[in-house]
Amino acid sequence: MKTSIIACKTISDELDWAMRETCCDAPVIWLEQGLHNVPAELRRAVQAGLDEIGEGRVLLAMGFCGNAIHGLTVPVDELIVPRVDDCISLLLGSVQRRLAVSRELSAYFFTEGWLRGERNIWVEHQHMLEQYGEELTEELEKSMFGHYKTLGLLDCGIAPIEPLIAGTKMIAEGLHLEQKVIPASARYLAELLTGPWPDARFLVLKKGQRIDDELLSLPEE
Repeated sequence: MKTSIIACKTISDELDWAMRETCCDAPVIWLEQGLHNVPAELRRAVQAGLDEIGEGRVLLAMGFCGNAIHGLTVPVDELIVPRVDDCISLLLGSVQRRLAVSRELSAYFFTEGWLRGERNIWVEHQHMLEQYGEELTEELEKSMFGHYKTLGLLDCGIAPIEPLIAGTKMIAEGLHLEQKVIPASARYLAELLTGPWPDARFLVLKKGQRIDDELLSLPEE
């Protein structure tokens, strides 16, 4: 069965690594990072990708992402989706580990892919400064990010972490967060590429199925 991939550009470095590690040469349709800010647009983009591919097996290299995959209809023979809420949990290996790290560090997570994104947190910060001024921006960001204590930099071990540390130093200072490197991995993506796909870690859908609330269950905490 022919295999194709639909993936978020945010994790392009990690997916490229996983594809090299597993000798996977499947074609990839890349989704723009900014689509995550509007789940309905992300859903339309994923559905368009599925419709374009039309047949075979599709590996969706992303998480449920704000229920953006809710309502998708599967036009291909098989659709495989990691059973995680978003790409952070995907890189941390599980929803459970993401919750544990979040509780321990009160972290706002960041990767090199997020830093390159056209709608990353620092770009949004600059837009808010232009629109609202420094005082109101600080108040708004305090309400949005005040419960975070650290800027968690995910290190999957596939590239030097120093550029990410340097690139997020100003962001951490601007949001009054402590930078902390957190071990992560692209192994979940490699597992997606090779299988097997156990129900506890992957959602496996067949042609004609529609993704509803019942299917979008996550592993218990």
